[in-house]
Amino acid sequence: MKRIYVVGTADTKGAELDYLARRIGEAGAAVVIADVGTSAHRSTAGIDATEIAAHGSAETRQALASGERGRAVAAMGEAFAAFIRTRDDIAGIVGIGGGGGTSIVTAGMRELPIGIPKIMVSTLASGDVSAFVGVSDIVMMPSITDLAGLNRISRVVLGHAAQAIAAMSRDQASAGEAADARPAIGLTMFGVTTQCVTQITDVLQADYDCLVFHATGTGGRTMEKLAGSFMLAGLIDITTTEVCDLLLGGVLPAGADRLDVVAQTRLPYVGSVGALDMVNFWAPETVPARYAGRLFHKHNPNVTLMRTTPEECALIGAWIGDKLAGCDGPVRFLIPERGVSALDIEGAAFFDPIADAALFDAIERHGNFGGSRRLIRLPLHINDAAFAAAAVAAFRDIAN
Repeated sequence: MKRIYVVGTADTKGAELDYLARRIGEAGAAVVIADVGTSAHRSTAGIDATEIAAHGSAETRQALASGERGRAVAAMGEAFAAFIRTRDDIAGIVGIGGGGGTSIVTAGMRELPIGIPKIMVSTLASGDVSAFVGVSDIVMMPSITDLAGLNRISRVVLGHAAQAIAAMSRDQASAGEAADARPAIGLTMFGVTTQCVTQITDVLQADYDCLVFHATGTGGRTMEKLAGSFMLAGLIDITTTEVCDLLLGGVLPAGADRLDVVAQTRLPYVGSVGALDMVNFWAPETVPARYAGRLFHKHNPNVTLMRTTPEECALIGAWIGDKLAGCDGPVRFLIPERGVSALDIEGAAFFDPIADAALFDAIERHGNFGGSRRLIRLPLHINDAAFAAAAVAAFRDIAN
């Protein structure tokens, strides 16, 4: 039987867990409390902390027994993640916690597939929660007051969380809408490559469920997580701009493992150099001092773009080429010789054929192209209709 898991540290938040579970039960859902407390305590939870801790390694259990809070929290997070990987009865999960509890509970939530409802009621929910959410679909809900006993505010917040997780877990309409006989493919897009990717999806959507990811660091990581789980039938990675931020200190970086999933899965892959002309920073005052005097473009009051130089483009191209050289599956990498973004076109702010040439040549030198891995140079701009058509043709060639 599928159940909603109510998760938290029963040694410090037992009353809140009991209240939340009761309200979920009143909403008509099956529910169980899972205790992830790290100190010695008695608990009436349906799944107690010792059962969860047993899923950790010997080192994890030693850390839990150490009495050092930092080590214990990290260890319980690892154990809870391992515990979650063994479960097949989770209809949804709602957690409560401060800093330690949020770290533990979200470690487990991130192990669940996208689509299983996840709500984290946290004292940290109004700040930067990227470390807790990762590339998952966790909903972070501010607790408003600290979770240190029930009060007139916490009862309202927890009551809303209960109603939300119960409704999300029984919502069959969205599950039906999610069903799709078409294979899914992942595409990457940025504002400056929107025209290209939109044209591609317009053509392919009759045959494929086109999942477009905003290339903001988390977008690329999310796409590759789905690919690694074989939830995608292929990738059209037009916008590899996250590599710029990874190598040059921008604020929307890829992980160091970007493109590794292409080698690991051998999925059909069409890639390109979209928006490799820019590094992303926030407002102008956030740009590192070492970049003073560079060419910038104010995208909006909160986003500043910096043009990559020929030397930087060569570095980026070498990095991408080295990654592609390790891919033995069907790969087509398309080079738009007349510009890589809406800003990199004659008359626009970032037009720089010399920098582009350094990028293209480095990819070609390092990619070791041949056989199933091919480089395709096109005398086109990335947003030209003919370039989108070439990307579609390349994908159909390797996906069929």
